[in-house]
Amino acid sequence: MAAVVDGGEPTRVMVAVNESTIKGYPHASISSRGAFEWTLRKIVRSNTTGFKILLLHVQVPDEDGFDDIDSIFASPEDFRRMKHRDNMRGVHLLEYFVHRCHEIGVACEAWVKKGDPNEVICFEVQRVQPDFLVVGSRGLGPFQKVFVGSVSEYCVKHADCPVMAIKRSTALTPQDPADD
Repeated sequence: MAAVVDGGEPTRVMVAVNESTIKGYPHASISSRGAFEWTLRKIVRSNTTGFKILLLHVQVPDEDGFDDIDSIFASPEDFRRMKHRDNMRGVHLLEYFVHRCHEIGVACEAWVKKGDPNEVICFEVQRVQPDFLVVGSRGLGPFQKVFVGSVSEYCVKHADCPVMAIKRSTALTPQDPADD
């Protein structure tokens, strides 16, 4: 793979990352951590100046739009703290990935968006225009996809750039494959 595109610019690789469904924030999912590490090992390798990693985390709002149903709010400050905490959750998740990029010396940018991961990832691809997108895949069967959905499959079909879906290791697959 060419590490530098027209004009000497580094190859821009967007990696979509998400939180673990087992451990929650700030732990990365098995699939997204695996896809990220695969990108570093197999794409970047030792050519750290030839690449820039673009890390996107999409926070999924609670279905009813209210994550803190059991919380008590007695002042406007309580709501500000809740919003600040939610923003910090995504930042803490990205901290691991940014730290890893800096450890090996590869340039990176990271940001958090809220919404449906399918739509947000494809919108961000269109906005940022990376050279390609890397997403993790749980490797769910057709029956499981009906209930859980597949962000990686959606991105492969709809993103405006080449997409690499990296299957998670079978050795790391939890008892319930829908977990990540």
